[in-house]
Amino acid sequence: MAVVGVADEKMQEAVKAAIYLKPGMTATKDEIIDHCKRLIASYKKPKHIIFTDQPLPKNPSGKVLKPAIKEL
Repeated sequence: MAVVGVADEKMQEAVKAAIYLKPGMTATKDEIIDHCKRLIASYKKPKHIIFTDQPLPKNPSGKVLKPAIKEL
């Protein structure tokens, strides 16, 4: 999972989460939102949630390429 800030008309910036689900795993946007509501402040929870069946792009040192996440 990776989280990035993206442009938002109302708040200038909103939280976007990109989630890679391994084969056999399932999750819904509502489950992710509910999980976040229990653990973090409401303004920190993702407004946009993207699920992908491909691993998130990483650089040679293993860090997620956040600019690529914004494009998903």
